Amino acid sequence: MKKGWVCCALFVASNSYADIEISGVVGLEQRYFLQDALYENQERSYSSAFLMPELYSEWNGGTDTLVVKPFYRIDQHDNERTHGDIREFQWAHYADSWETRVGIGKVFWGQTESLHLVDIINQTDTVEQVDGEAKLGQPMVNFNYFSDFGMFSIYAMPYFRERTFQGENGRLRPPIAIGEALYESDDEERNMDVAIRWQSSIDDWEVGFSVFSGTTREPELVTVLSADGEPEILPFYAQIEQVGVDLLKVSGAWLFKLESIYRSGQTENFAALVTGFEYTKQGVFGSRYGLGFLAEYQFDEREDNFFAVGQNDLMAGLRVMVNDIAETEMLFGFVQDLEEQGTYSGFIEASSRLTSNWSWKLNGYFFSSDDIEDPYYFLRRDDHVQFSLEYYF
Repeated sequence: MKKGWVCCALFVASNSYADIEISGVVGLEQRYFLQDALYENQERSYSSAFLMPELYSEWNGGTDTLVVKPFYRIDQHDNERTHGDIREFQWAHYADSWETRVGIGKVFWGQTESLHLVDIINQTDTVEQVDGEAKLGQPMVNFNYFSDFGMFSIYAMPYFRERTFQGENGRLRPPIAIGEALYESDDEERNMDVAIRWQSSIDDWEVGFSVFSGTTREPELVTVLSADGEPEILPFYAQIEQVGVDLLKVSGAWLFKLESIYRSGQTENFAALVTGFEYTKQGVFGSRYGLGFLAEYQFDEREDNFFAVGQNDLMAGLRVMVNDIAETEMLFGFVQDLEEQGTYSGFIEASSRLTSNWSWKLNGYFFSSDDIEDPYYFLRRDDHVQFSLEYYF
């Protein structure tokens, strides 16, 4: 990482007209698990600290930019959660109708709240957050073309990032240790992945269509016996093709959302979708508060996959917007399996600013399952809340 920062400084310094800005965030986080652990060597309380600085530079009148965003977290107990990553290290060049991005970047696709099916460019940083929102930086070359018919994007990704998993002392993990990754491709992590995407605004609709070919970001977990006769789980990364569609319809205070994919190449070829709505009401009972009512249906054809958590589920949520100067917001959600009454999960997300530099976040996640084949069964004792205090500079 030190070498990367030196190269970055030399690159920017070579242009005397470059503007450089340095910002970032540093924070402390405390996790507390509400029940005793299922497995040995696990704790109930985990403290950690993280740092994510950002360097931004632009030159040539803003037509060229450089973003560098490293990340590092140190965790009290989980050695696998103590980790670093280059979230972004990307040069971009902008022209009238096109742009090019080269380096390590982050790309988000999607519209729904409870699951992001079409979002496939970046690998999930599982040790960071159980909701799958945290992503690893992805090496890529990206070309975007803007026209009256929408934006057309091409991605070439020469290097694959393995999904992170909790260590032996971490919570939110299966009962068996995670071993070395297996690949279908002979090139392993150096297989060239490619993707194309078209997105456009058509009247009140936001429409996206994507195609991906390459190494799956969502491995299948294979249980084997290690050399010493102990069982272990090996993540297997197959070569897949995935087609995705995402839609957003805006109609007054209503948002109608859909994400749908079809994926082939793994043990099961399957279709999956998430669809629902969000209705927002401002000035509730004459106050400054706003409420957003959410509902989404989740469907996944897979029957035997650890990551297929939304096979036939319904999510209901409530978003609370205080509309104060501190930008206080809260989101409450509950997901019910429609086939197994005892399988459900819930979440709470809240955040607010204390000053112009300080903010806090509070998250809570709750799991229940009586079905040993359900992913939540291994998390049934991992209900937890986490509080973080963050300073932005």
